[in-house]
Amino acid sequence: MDALQRRLGTLYAVPAVALLVLSFVAPLLVVAAFSTMPQGVFSLLHLPDFSAYGTLVTQGYWQSLLWSLFMAFAATVILFVISWPLAFGMAKVFKRFTLVLTIGVVLTLFVSENIRLFGWVLTLMKGGLIDGYLGAWFGGGLEGALYNVPVIIFGLVYVYFPFMLFPLAQGIAMVPDDARQAARDLGASRWQILTEIDLPLSAPGIVVGSLFTFVLATGALAEAKLLGGSAVIVMAAEVETAFTYGQDWPLGSALSMTLIAIVAVLAIFTIARIDLDSIMGRRG
Repeated sequence: MDALQRRLGTLYAVPAVALLVLSFVAPLLVVAAFSTMPQGVFSLLHLPDFSAYGTLVTQGYWQSLLWSLFMAFAATVILFVISWPLAFGMAKVFKRFTLVLTIGVVLTLFVSENIRLFGWVLTLMKGGLIDGYLGAWFGGGLEGALYNVPVIIFGLVYVYFPFMLFPLAQGIAMVPDDARQAARDLGASRWQILTEIDLPLSAPGIVVGSLFTFVLATGALAEAKLLGGSAVIVMAAEVETAFTYGQDWPLGSALSMTLIAIVAVLAIFTIARIDLDSIMGRRG
């Protein structure tokens, strides 16, 4: 019976596996193959030479890569700090009002990311909403709000807020109220309860939310282009330029594969280094 169930399970999984291979693995393999082609070609019928990867180093594309990683890391840290109180409230305090907050946050995802960012451009630009009100009330405007690194990070935090909030709330919901109450009865301070109970026991939500945010923010493009202008060129913008204006598919593929590989290594390293079982007291 068990063997039959395993065969049926394998059979049922075939369509999903085939879909994943066709929609994810196959395009990734094509991009990987193009990254090994001579630059400026549009066919895979060439001997590999890996010259595109050399261009990535010699032409300074690594700077765009570092900017992308730095801003994604900064946005992840900021999102964790500002999302934790709200996630805790949603999981432990707000009760029925949690549904209202959830619907409110989810509704923002129904509006295009570009439209929402354009709204912030109109709000923060010189002569925009905030600048106009400040000028009318105080006689001075808001200078330099757009086209810099902090506003790009703000855009990342704004756009990817739900991807940190919901995993955090789910992770906090896993923390037993009895454990927190017992620690309080034994004289633990709020800080001790936070650091020794809440954070360790909600570690799965923290890891998932951080990985979601970091991976998505690393490949973000609209925030840097709309809010940052030409202040910083991120890796995603370099990939877009190589594939479109530059018409250099091998270079665009090499940039893409480099970004994918680095993010994958960081994600796998993080998951491997964090022992959730030992953190949550499940050593066996």
